[in-house]
Amino acid sequence: MGKFSTKPTLKELLAGAQLPALPQSAIRLLELSQDPENGPAEFAVPIEADPGLTGQVLRFVNSSYFGFSREISSVKLAITLVGIRTIKNFALWSAVFSLMPNPKCGPFDLKSLWQDSLRRGLFARAMGKILGLKDAEDLFAAALLQDMAVPLLAKELPEQYTKLLAARANGAARLSELEQAEFGWNHAQAAGQMARSWSLPEEFATYIESHIHINELIPQAQTNPAALAVAISALLPPVNDAEWGEREQFLTTYQQVAPAGSPTVEELLGRVDTEFAEFAPVLKLAVPKKSLLESVASHPVCA
Repeated sequence: MGKFSTKPTLKELLAGAQLPALPQSAIRLLELSQDPENGPAEFAVPIEADPGLTGQVLRFVNSSYFGFSREISSVKLAITLVGIRTIKNFALWSAVFSLMPNPKCGPFDLKSLWQDSLRRGLFARAMGKILGLKDAEDLFAAALLQDMAVPLLAKELPEQYTKLLAARANGAARLSELEQAEFGWNHAQAAGQMARSWSLPEEFATYIESHIHINELIPQAQTNPAALAVAISALLPPVNDAEWGEREQFLTTYQQVAPAGSPTVEELLGRVDTEFAEFAPVLKLAVPKKSLLESVASHPVCA
């Protein structure tokens, strides 16, 4: 069992892992977001105090994802143009991104995890809009962070996670179900606890924890569309899987919950592929070899 003589509880594991602290800039942005009176001028201060974050934010805003006709060189103007929530959530994800370990653990690959996370974030935001949410920006961050515990867990329990990741068999089994059988807890619960330890908004923690409970959330399409959008994003194919193990469940769920007049699956996934290609350079991520549109195209899809 490595450093643990018995199967650890989640509390014991996270306590022993010594979670790194969020950067002060990210903490300050979360504090500022508690007061709706704070605007671009207030949010610019902690970003500008962190040169690394300033560079990331300006790269983000000047990327083809937004397509502004002139270069944006001011953090305050950047926030004004793209919105406080967008910048806050980007900064939050960038902070978490920088804290994650890169364990040498069987088939685990950190860059692939972040590719998967970006796809899911973009999809969840689009899905939230389809389900009628006026501001789906928080879904982007929650879906991005849904698997943030996996690198930490794999670092703490490398032998077990080498076996668990292999047992996924390219998506034939869900990692969360394998974890639950092995430990009595799963990475969704771990990520929820990590979010709370960092004092992230409670709705983030809830969306992250519930992303594995798609069947329970489908009947809540009207009452809890945000959590459902994040859970549907979790059904997307990991970039390293040869086959899309949850493809049929994804298609069935989308057809079941998407309102009349929604985009077809192909239209939606094509949009996510395009946004990924525009967004990925900001985070120094490669575009996956197989697009979502190619993944779904192996069989015809009903509109």
